[in-house]
Amino acid sequence: MAFYYLKALHIIFIVTWFAGLFYIIRIFIYQTEANEKAEPDKSILTKEYKRNARLLWYGIAWPSAILTLIFGFAVLWHVPAYLSEGFMHVKLGMVFLLYVYHGICHKIFTQQRKDYYKYSSAQLRVWNEVATIFLVGIVFIIVLKNTLSMVWGFVGLLLFTFVLMFAIRIYKKIREKK
Repeated sequence: MAFYYLKALHIIFIVTWFAGLFYIIRIFIYQTEANEKAEPDKSILTKEYKRNARLLWYGIAWPSAILTLIFGFAVLWHVPAYLSEGFMHVKLGMVFLLYVYHGICHKIFTQQRKDYYKYSSAQLRVWNEVATIFLVGIVFIIVLKNTLSMVWGFVGLLLFTFVLMFAIRIYKKIREKK
């Protein structure tokens, strides 16, 4: 029975981690755009976005990433046979890349805390979709679990990525018209 509680907690913290990852990039976008405004709006908005980013990042995203890892290891400890499955190797590879993504987001977080805006809001909007790609890929891999399904899932993931990038371009054109 403990296994199911561990698995449930693992899933709960995956959800909260992704929520943090999705929202932190939105805050980065808003903060980047606020930085381009005239005073006093610029300083008022950037101060508030920095505050919100700090609370989200250290209160939700980082704790959730750590607890996801802890409960993920606990699930694997209870069912070590998962480690002999090909789907788990692919999933763990994608999860590793997700932690790399998290690390890059942390770098952007610390840069913006120091008023260094390396990326435009358009670049950050594209970066925001990377977490979506990881989410879709990981969910399909963990649910489908077999190699042929993973191949089709990967093809679907590539198509999904292209559709997402196309949608971003359309959204950008609509925003530019306004």
